[in-house]
Amino acid sequence: MTTLGWGASWRIARRDLHAGFCGLRLLFVCLFLGVMTLAAIGSLTSAITGEISARGQMILGGDVEIAMTQRVMDARDQQAIARLGRMSETVRLRAMVHKGGARAAAPLLTELKGVDDAYPLYGTLALQHGRYAPLAADHILISLALAERMAVGVGDALRYGTADFTVAAIIADEPDRVGEGFTLGPVAIVSMDGLDRTGLIQPGSLYRAKYRLRLPAGADAQALRERLEKRYVEQGWEYKDRERAAPGTNRFIENMGQFLSLIGLAALVIAGIGVSNGVASYLAIKRGALATFKVLGATSADIQRIYLLQIGVVAGLAILAGLAAGALSPPVLVWAAGDMLPVAPGFHLYPLPLVTSAAYGLLIALIFTLPPLSRARTEPVAAILRTLVDGRRRIDRRTLALVGGAIALLVAVVLLTARTPLFAAAMLGAIIATLLLLLAMGQGIRWLARRMPHARRPLLRLALANLHRPGAQTAALTVALGLALTLFVTLAAIQTSIQAEIGRTVPKQAPNLFILDMPAGAEAQFRALMAKRVPAAKLNVVPILRGTVTGYAGKRVADLKEKPEGAWILRGERGVTYSATLPEGSEIVEGRWWPRDYVGPPLVSLDADQARALDIWVGDRITVSILGREIEARVASLRKINWDTMGFNYVMVFSPSTLASAPHSLTATISLPDKRQEQAVTSALLASFPGASVIEVGQVISQVSGLLDQMSGAILAAASVTVLAGIAVLIGAIAAGRQSRSYDSVVLKLLGATRGQILGAQALEYGVLAGLLALVALLLGGAAAWYVVVQLFSFGWAPDWGVVLATLAGGAVLTLGIGLAGSIPLMSVRPARALRQL
Repeated sequence: MTTLGWGASWRIARRDLHAGFCGLRLLFVCLFLGVMTLAAIGSLTSAITGEISARGQMILGGDVEIAMTQRVMDARDQQAIARLGRMSETVRLRAMVHKGGARAAAPLLTELKGVDDAYPLYGTLALQHGRYAPLAADHILISLALAERMAVGVGDALRYGTADFTVAAIIADEPDRVGEGFTLGPVAIVSMDGLDRTGLIQPGSLYRAKYRLRLPAGADAQALRERLEKRYVEQGWEYKDRERAAPGTNRFIENMGQFLSLIGLAALVIAGIGVSNGVASYLAIKRGALATFKVLGATSADIQRIYLLQIGVVAGLAILAGLAAGALSPPVLVWAAGDMLPVAPGFHLYPLPLVTSAAYGLLIALIFTLPPLSRARTEPVAAILRTLVDGRRRIDRRTLALVGGAIALLVAVVLLTARTPLFAAAMLGAIIATLLLLLAMGQGIRWLARRMPHARRPLLRLALANLHRPGAQTAALTVALGLALTLFVTLAAIQTSIQAEIGRTVPKQAPNLFILDMPAGAEAQFRALMAKRVPAAKLNVVPILRGTVTGYAGKRVADLKEKPEGAWILRGERGVTYSATLPEGSEIVEGRWWPRDYVGPPLVSLDADQARALDIWVGDRITVSILGREIEARVASLRKINWDTMGFNYVMVFSPSTLASAPHSLTATISLPDKRQEQAVTSALLASFPGASVIEVGQVISQVSGLLDQMSGAILAAASVTVLAGIAVLIGAIAAGRQSRSYDSVVLKLLGATRGQILGAQALEYGVLAGLLALVALLLGGAAAWYVVVQLFSFGWAPDWGVVLATLAGGAVLTLGIGLAGSIPLMSVRPARALRQL
């Protein structure tokens, strides 16, 4: 028997394909949604990270940066490093600003930055009016946020410490703003001489000095950074180069991008079920043509070519449209995000995320299109004509092999493009396991409905019969309803847990005020002042220094090719302290605390989680560089730290004799019986300690809440596409069973059933499914949300179950409404027309 060639098959396929994609619109919508989401997320992530990389010199403020805390570089080292290129020095610290030099005005916490005449080495410090020039010692530049909050403008006076400044201009753009990292207040810039005038920098003060280098053209910044790290390893300095100007921002954007991409992939996999249902529905519509083709001598290969071409054209157009929409979306997303993004990238096409998204779309289309197409290709004419009453579900081995190969290729693409393959594999496995579980539940519900005793009520009996009758879409409906309800539960649990992280846990335990930069010998004065002002206040005073881990268990950190997973203690400087007693909020899990009067070799107590990440235990040694001096200490104990208190929780606590003589300052927390006392206490403290900084915890909570709201908003926006995909699957399942339901409704109407009774039976059918799936959705959605909240974001697990259950109920009503809305057109089908199509 001769077969049609590709040319003849295409002519038949083109004539048969409706211009409006009638019957294949669901296929188009599902693929478009999934590919668009993946392309948009991938393009936006690439745009942000690419912009940070391209602007590395400007974001960093140089080609290489050396940073340190509580000290400046000595003159000899400065001279040696300045010979490598043009050098600029900046010093940054938190400081309170007063309006007009008057102490009566409410002070404001700010970030004060001292710059030298060489600043900035790259980019431009843009002002609202005029051009930047090196500042006089009594002039200051302020950000727009500071001007608005202090109600000051050009020419007004501000006081920092013991110095008064005149506002010279308002900052429009600080070129190295992203590289400076997270700040607790608006920014002000003065000259280095101006910073000296304030008297804020004293021995032990918390400030950060940075030395940036502009290298000659063609110089290798990364190689120079590596040489400096090895040469000055004992100093405990922090280094960056232009290739990793903002590593923390890059890491967060890439991790968030991967998480959102996997959500997009989940949406695409879920949409794939909609693709399968859409193709099955389309082929059901075409069953007359299929039978005709086969009667006229068309081979299985001819059938496959014709309909594969039709489906391939629609799938290809959907993928291209999704890629175009995703590629064009970053400028819109950047505009919508406003100031939430670290940089505002311009429009560029990013081939890698687009190619990856197209690959995902093609593979998903193959995986979910081949099975229904295989059934149409292999079934004989009689079986095709009996589909409504005796549907077959067998798939030939060749198709199974092709689908298996496509799945393996999809998994390979996911793992090869993932930043963390284990996480990607776990999430993909969870998606597949969920789909298989729901599919098995659908078959189980069908089996159970067939064996249940007949109900007395006709509508209930009809609803249960609909679950197991020939051609029933019970499995597809179970997957569709289960996915939709699971997604509703997941989103509700994530949203309420993230809100509870700040809204519930922190305010109950957090102090009202943080005090920074008190002189080392001022604890008695501080306690006396607070005893006089607020006797009932709860105080916690601890010394603070900064240190960098340079070695542990006989290993040098500088020699490590890759840092241990989860060992964030090795990322730059960390706060360290000393204490004779176990700090509040800590519990010893191994070892024991040193005696109160201990004097001897250095001892340290470590956070147990970080000790496990470093694989060190009690008795091992760790080396920390503090103020340029390396201290090797023996691990005396491991502690479990309660980070939720927002108190002073230090990863490393040393024995007092180790650090007591080093220059340092004191920090303190104040828990007040009445929040209204905050302003009066702040004013009294600043009057006694002019160089101190006071942080209201409410402001910190507000900033962190804003960041968490942005994060949860991004998750909600990406996951909403997944919800749409789940609804599309439901619509596809309804469409796939449209003909059989149309036949059933006609027969029932001929037997005297009213439209209300037919719709009531279908409502009961969907209601039974939703009721059976509600508990499963609660378990699956809760587990998924727990993993995201606890394992991925390390937040507390505190969902509002009332909201979750209400969302589940609302989702059930919504999906039931969609199901019934899809059945309403069947009520108007004429009996003669429906029976002629059998």
